[in-house]
Amino acid sequence: MKEKGWKDIPIGGLILEAGSAEKYKTGSWRTFRPLWDEEICIQCLRCWIYCPDNSITVAEEKMVGIDYDYCKGCGICSAECPVEAIKMVGEAECLAKQKREEK
Repeated sequence: MKEKGWKDIPIGGLILEAGSAEKYKTGSWRTFRPLWDEEICIQCLRCWIYCPDNSITVAEEKMVGIDYDYCKGCGICSAECPVEAIKMVGEAECLAKQKREEK
């Protein structure tokens, strides 16, 4: 089977299959990463309500984390948080810190 050429690929990388978003992990597009401070969080769930990527993980009506496989780093969760429990940090900074911690 011949591979598709550039003229055969949808403009802008469109996802043409309805209900297929889970197949496309888009977190690698992120420039900024939301970091959640569980100690400050008041569990209002505004972040979950406003997240356009459904990246806020909730269990038993409480935020339990952020799914970075799908988070694109838009910052809406941080902007909507009334107590500033979510801070946006540069993705490169986070990755460098992870590498230092792995050593």
